[in-house]
Amino acid sequence: MKFTLGIEEEYQIIDPISRELISHDQQIVAEAAKVLNDQVKAEMHQAVVEVGTNICEDVTDARQQITHLRKSISGIANDLGFKIGAAGTHPFSKWETQLITPNPRYDEIITELQDTARSNLIFGLHVHVGMADKEMAIHLVNAMRYFLPHLYALSTNSPFWEGRNTGFKSFRSKVFDKFPRTGIPGVFENYAHYEHYVNLLVKTKCIDNPKKIWWDIRVHPFFPTLEVRICDVPLTVDETICITAIIQALVAKLYDLRKHNLNFMNYHRALINENKWRASRYGIDGKMIDFGKEAEVETRLLMLELLEFIDDVVDDLGSRKEIEYIHQILKKGTGADRQLEIFRQTNDLTKVVDYITDQTISGL
Repeated sequence: MKFTLGIEEEYQIIDPISRELISHDQQIVAEAAKVLNDQVKAEMHQAVVEVGTNICEDVTDARQQITHLRKSISGIANDLGFKIGAAGTHPFSKWETQLITPNPRYDEIITELQDTARSNLIFGLHVHVGMADKEMAIHLVNAMRYFLPHLYALSTNSPFWEGRNTGFKSFRSKVFDKFPRTGIPGVFENYAHYEHYVNLLVKTKCIDNPKKIWWDIRVHPFFPTLEVRICDVPLTVDETICITAIIQALVAKLYDLRKHNLNFMNYHRALINENKWRASRYGIDGKMIDFGKEAEVETRLLMLELLEFIDDVVDDLGSRKEIEYIHQILKKGTGADRQLEIFRQTNDLTKVVDYITDQTISGL
């Protein structure tokens, strides 16, 4: 198995003077389309741009592609008088003042979801891992759910919302929780069970297509991938690639277990949600529940256990160096920790925005 990769990142478009989110009136998308074709697209809010890699053969390829995309979008934005920022929420911009992109699909979502959609001013990282076998993909999604809070804790990068320190390391998921069909999915016995669920929702006009299922992990409705969607967009490419490499290794490890008729325990969604809450609130500095031991464990220790769990597949994937970057995240803190430190030093959210925009292009 190749375990190919795809990465999507959502960026903030920022006014360099006011440091507010600003509508770029799709100028960035229009310019980027000339050189990046369909790798850049508009989002519901006009202050957002989304990029997506092509299929990546491995993490080295993924790093090259996402670096190129960040660099290109940053350069185009600068030429047009904007900056880009990679963080799960903007520190102080208000959603009420943001313009919506004119588009029939977005109009339809706004009509149905109203202020939950208008206020959904958040920025995520989505990682795809190639998996053409839908039956296997459903099994892997079931098993991967346990590790979603670990991945989320590592990516936490949205401590501020509308000018307030929220007390959370990631407030982004609290904003997104207002949407239907979000969060940790339940367990599906097989792909037919999942298809029946989707068909029932379509038949009863809950959704018109399975793209409106926005879970933290899903079998992608159109691509031959499973997609992890729980993470905040990280500040730096190094963090994005570290988290991507860990996701790929988890899929490879769980696939390997399944091929040897070994199953990873499927825990109830309600239990996994306890860990998701803790990851959102405390990031890497809290405790999560080890359900096997039925005990609280330092999140940092669980990260080291995660590394042990995937260790035997990492060299085959060629991603040891990328995964070892987790030690830098544990040492320096996640994006949220570093944003909060800048705010402690300056008591100035515009300085936090400057830090975000600097970090977004760091090392490119």
